[in-house]
Amino acid sequence: MEKFIPYKKLSKKKKKEVDRQKRTQWAINPVTRKPANPKAYNRKKTHPDDFSGESFAVFM
Repeated sequence: MEKFIPYKKLSKKKKKEVDRQKRTQWAINPVTRKPANPKAYNRKKTHPDDFSGESFAVFM
């Protein structure tokens, strides 16, 4: 029977091992559930001055 050691007192290596075991039991991956950063540049976002693929006519 192993002696109980509080998480705070575990070595770095043991903490890493415990964390890895806990992560495999998660139902969802929290990294993929993160919202997109609104301040970051989004290359795929359509811009209002982008007319590619749309037909338009100018009337005078």
